[in-house]
Amino acid sequence: MPVRKVILLLSCIVLMLSCSVKKFIPEGEYLLDDVKIISTTHPAHESKAKSYVRQSPNSKWFSLFKVPMYTYSLSGTDTAKWVNKALRRVGEPPVIYDPLLAERTRSNIEKMLHNDGYLHATVDNDTVRNEKSRRLVTEYYLHERERYYVSDIMLLSEDTVVKGIIEADSASSLLYPGMPFSIDVLETERRRIAAMLNDIGYYRFQKEHVTFTADTLHHSNKVGLTMNIELYMPTSDSEPIPHKVYHIDNIYFVADNGLKLDKESLAECDTMKCQDFSIYFKEDPVVLPKVLAGNLFIKAGEKYSRSNVEKTHNSFVQLSPFKYTTVRMIENPDTALLDCYIMYERNKRRSVGFQLDGTNTAGDLGAAASLTFSDKNTFKCGEVLSLRLFGAFETTDYLKGYDDKYFLEYGAEASLRFHGGLVSRFVPVEKRKLISSTQFSVKYNIQKRPEFNRRILSGSWSYKWSKRPDITHKLDVLDLNYLYVPSISEKFKSEYLDSISDRNSIIKYNYENQLITKFGYTLSYNSSLDDSKRLDRTAISAKAGIEFSGNMLYLFNLSCNSSKNADGQYTVANIAYAQYFKIDADCTSRTKFDDKNSLVVHVGLGFACPYGNSWILPFDKRYFAGGANGLRGWTVRTLGPGSYRGAGSKVDFISQTGDIKLDLSLEYRTHLFGNVHSAVFVDAGNIWTYRPYDEQPGGCFTEKFLEELAFSYGLGLRLELDMFVFRLDAAMKAVNPAMRGKDKYPLVRPDFGRDFAIHFAIGYPF
Repeated sequence: MPVRKVILLLSCIVLMLSCSVKKFIPEGEYLLDDVKIISTTHPAHESKAKSYVRQSPNSKWFSLFKVPMYTYSLSGTDTAKWVNKALRRVGEPPVIYDPLLAERTRSNIEKMLHNDGYLHATVDNDTVRNEKSRRLVTEYYLHERERYYVSDIMLLSEDTVVKGIIEADSASSLLYPGMPFSIDVLETERRRIAAMLNDIGYYRFQKEHVTFTADTLHHSNKVGLTMNIELYMPTSDSEPIPHKVYHIDNIYFVADNGLKLDKESLAECDTMKCQDFSIYFKEDPVVLPKVLAGNLFIKAGEKYSRSNVEKTHNSFVQLSPFKYTTVRMIENPDTALLDCYIMYERNKRRSVGFQLDGTNTAGDLGAAASLTFSDKNTFKCGEVLSLRLFGAFETTDYLKGYDDKYFLEYGAEASLRFHGGLVSRFVPVEKRKLISSTQFSVKYNIQKRPEFNRRILSGSWSYKWSKRPDITHKLDVLDLNYLYVPSISEKFKSEYLDSISDRNSIIKYNYENQLITKFGYTLSYNSSLDDSKRLDRTAISAKAGIEFSGNMLYLFNLSCNSSKNADGQYTVANIAYAQYFKIDADCTSRTKFDDKNSLVVHVGLGFACPYGNSWILPFDKRYFAGGANGLRGWTVRTLGPGSYRGAGSKVDFISQTGDIKLDLSLEYRTHLFGNVHSAVFVDAGNIWTYRPYDEQPGGCFTEKFLEELAFSYGLGLRLELDMFVFRLDAAMKAVNPAMRGKDKYPLVRPDFGRDFAIHFAIGYPF
C-alpha cells in the first residue's frame, strides 16, 4: 500500500475517534488532554509535584496512545446493548476537566514548596483550550523564589528528664544550624524522638508531644527554630504531668480466643504457667511453651520497648502454625506497669496441593504433575514438613533410531523448615537481633530418556536470616548432589561419546557419574520491603551469591596423599567430585511513571571457573542463554557461547553452555484493561566459556566480547490473576553473533521462520 494511502487512512481513523469522544463531553466543558508542570529554576520539583496532581488525563498505552478512552468512546449511548456495555467495561470514560480539582492541585503543589523551605513560593494555574476539539491542557507554573535555612535551634520543655535525654541524644538528631528548612524533616525528627523514647520505657510518649515553632527573621532567609516537648495529659480535664517510664508487669499468651481480651472470654480458657509468663488456651497452646519463650523479646520487670514489641510480633508472624498474631499492652490503673498480651490464632495445620501443567518443547507435547503434602506443626515446634511427589512425560519424536520415543521423569522430595537455627540456640533471647529459619531437604529424581537413564540424589542444609525487612541472607551450609548414569544407549554412545571423529569432552564429561558438594552464600535486597522508601517511585531488587564445591575434599585428599584415577582426578567411592567456584549477581530496577506505565531494567552477571579436580563445569552448573527468562529471540539453550554456531545436532544443548553470562533487558510495561497487561522489550547478552574448547569454536571470552553480544526485541501479553501471572512473549532476533555477513543483522534482513520465537511462561521474567 502506498505511503500516502496509509497516512490518509490513519488520519481518517484519528478523525473518527476524535469525533466519537466529543459526544461524551458535556456542552461548555472540556476533555482534560494533558497536565503540564513547569519550573524554570528547579526542574526536579516538576517530577515531585506530579504526585500532588488531583486530576490526571486519560491513561495511555505505553505512555503514547489513549486506547482505553477511544475504546470507551466507540460505545453508543444505549447502555442496554451488550456491545456498548462491553466497550465501556473494557475502556475508560473521558476525563472532563474539573476546575475545583485543578485549584486543589495548585494549592497542594504550593504547600509542597512551602514545606520544602520555599516559604514565599507561589503556583499559577493556566489552561490552554481548543474550542474545535473541546480539549484542554492545564499548566502549573512553579515560582519557588528564595529558600529558607535554619539559623539556630532551641529546645524547651518543663519535663527536665525527657529534655535531658533528648539533649544527650543530639548526635542522632536530623536537625542542625544551616540546614534547609523542611517540614518533612521536622516530621521525621518528631517520629525519631518518639521512637527513641518509646524504646526506653516512655510508653505514652507520642510524636504529637513534639512541636516546632519557626520564626522568620526580617529581611533574611533565616529561620529560628524552637522545639517544644509538651507534658503528658492523662485526661482532657486533668493537669499536665511529666512523662512516666513504664515497666512490663505480667506476660500472657492467649491462643485461639478470637483475639478478644475480656474476663468472660479468658475465664473459658485453660491456663498454664511457664517460666515468667502464662498461657490461656482452649484446646492446646498450639506449640510447645519453649517455642513461645524462644520468640519472646519482652521480659517481665524490664522497661517497655517498642522495638522489642515489634521484634516479638515479627518473630511470631514467621511461625507457620499461627494465622494471626497481635501484641497488646494494657496499662494497670494508677501505676506505671503494663500487662503484655500476645494473642494468636492457629493456622490450618495440614494441606494437600496438586498441580498439573502442559508442556510444549520444540513441538514435543507432554505433561507434568506434582502432589504436595504439608504439615505446619509436626513436632509442635513451628516447623513445616513438606512431602512432594512429581512426574513428567514428554514425547520425543525428533530422535530417530532409538527404541524409546518419550522422556519420563519422576521422583520425590522431602523438606523440613523450622524457625530459628543453630546460631539462635547459643544467643540469649533478649540479645537476638535476627529473624532466621533453617531448612533440611532430600530429593531423589529419576530421568529416563531414549539416549540415557540418570538418577539424581540430593540433600541440602540451608540457613536464612534477616535483621532488616529489605535484606535477607542465605547460607547453604551443605548441598550434596550425586548424579548416577546407570545406562546409556549404544547408538548415543557410539555416535557422540566413543566416536573419534565426533568426540566431545564436554558431552562425555556430563554423561559420567558425578559428585557435587556445594557451599554457598546469597545476599538478597528488595527496596519495596523497606517502609522508609514506600513513597519512592523506583523499586530495586538485587541478589548476589557465591558458591564453592569440592574444596574440603580436595584438601583432605592432598593431606592424605590420595591416589588419582586414570583421568588425574581424586575420587570418593570411585566417583570423581566436581571442584569449582561460581559468582552470580542480578539486579532489577522498576520505575513507575504513573499507575499504568513502568520501566523495568534488568542486569544479570555470572562467572564460574572449574579448577583443581575439574576442568569442565558440571552441566547443571553451566550457564545457558535464550528462553522465556533470557534473550527471548532465541529458544532455550540455542544461543552461544560467543559466536559458536551449533551443527544442528540434538545434543547441541550441551555444547551451547558456558562459564560466563551477561543478561541485559529493558522492558516497558503498560496496563491495557482489566487484568490484561502488555510490554515491549529489548534483550541483549550472551554466554562465553572461561577457557577455549575445541568443541566450541568462537565460544571463549575475549576482548572482542562486545562484538558477540546478541540482541532481540519483542512484544508481550500478561494476564495478572490473584495467584499467577500468565505470560506470552513474541520476540525477533535483531543481532545474531552466530551468523556471518548480512545474516548477522536480522533487524535489517528479518527471516520470520528463522528469527522468530514465542514463549509461554508463568510469572514475570524478572
